[in-house]
Amino acid sequence: MRIRKLVFKNMMRHKLRSLLTVLGIAIAVMAFGLLRTVVNAWYAGVDASSVNRLITRHAVSFIFTLPLSYRDQIARVPGVANVTFANWFQGVYIDPDQFFARLAVDADTYLDAYPEFIVEPQHLETFKKERSACIIGEKIAQTYNLKLGDIMPVEGDIYPGSYEFVVRAIYKPREKRTDATQMLFHWKYLDERIRQSQPGREGKVGWYIVTISDPTKAAQVSEAIDDLFANSRAETKSETEAAFQQSFVSMSGAIITAMNFISFVIIGIILLVLGNTMVMTARERMREYAVLKTLGFTRGHIIGLIAGESLLISIIGGAVGLFFTFPTTEAFAAALPSGWFPVFEVAPTTIVLSASSAVLVGVLAALFPIWRATSMKIVDGLRQVG
Repeated sequence: MRIRKLVFKNMMRHKLRSLLTVLGIAIAVMAFGLLRTVVNAWYAGVDASSVNRLITRHAVSFIFTLPLSYRDQIARVPGVANVTFANWFQGVYIDPDQFFARLAVDADTYLDAYPEFIVEPQHLETFKKERSACIIGEKIAQTYNLKLGDIMPVEGDIYPGSYEFVVRAIYKPREKRTDATQMLFHWKYLDERIRQSQPGREGKVGWYIVTISDPTKAAQVSEAIDDLFANSRAETKSETEAAFQQSFVSMSGAIITAMNFISFVIIGIILLVLGNTMVMTARERMREYAVLKTLGFTRGHIIGLIAGESLLISIIGGAVGLFFTFPTTEAFAAALPSGWFPVFEVAPTTIVLSASSAVLVGVLAALFPIWRATSMKIVDGLRQVG
């Protein structure tokens, strides 16, 4: 009990220095949490991928389309349970900064491949019957205050023209990591418009989503699909959904690597900040430690005084930093263009890493002052001038 009181009083002896140290640790922990959240958001699509879904796209690039006729051939491949398709539409809704996925899909089969999108059955049936209908994610509805029956006007860019979609269903994510920022509409509606305005581009899809019955045979099924279209005018590349998502992440590999590196450099900064404080503190109190030894304080008491103060400062700083990590990430997400990161929240692993880092730094920062104070002779300590 006496040691705990001494630890607290020692921390308050230099209030400004302790306050600045706590503030430095808090800012560093908050920055660490924000960077880790951004990195996790980048990998959200990979983490949410299903093990029983394959993506079949054009072998040259994702931007090239595939013939609709491939669907029936893929469906006959052994191990394939279901085949659907989608086409990247994009377009401009309100203004170019309002970014979220706008996809033309096969209305009858697309949601069968994505059971993580929860849609009311009656709303889904209404969507299937109306050619200009669309389904939007829950976050899209919340962001733009949209409800069933509202009109979403979209100006086409890849596919020029003015399009008006009617919101007939709003899907909810089954899990937190499920993307709830997509807009889905009838591919047939888009194909009809293309047939009228851009003859020759109709009958094409962006990629196929292939559901397989046995995830362990993903490689064999992928190879069988690609062999079907080898040496054709539109060869394919089939891969797991996770690998497909990873290919997009790898395009920004240098940025993500830099963020990963900087996030852990921040831990070193915390250590330097707190270590500097503890070294200064120990140097000033060497004579006091010598006096305490003469009064009968043991080695354990000295270790408790130094380590306790270091841990108390690091824990307070870490707690303050964690507290402000949440509003900071929310503000950062709000400042980004809509839809950049469909899933952007502080993960439990980030909280654990931030908290454990603060505690670890508190322990490490106390090691040198403890060694110096415990190995010092009483006579040398009494002669010490702080």
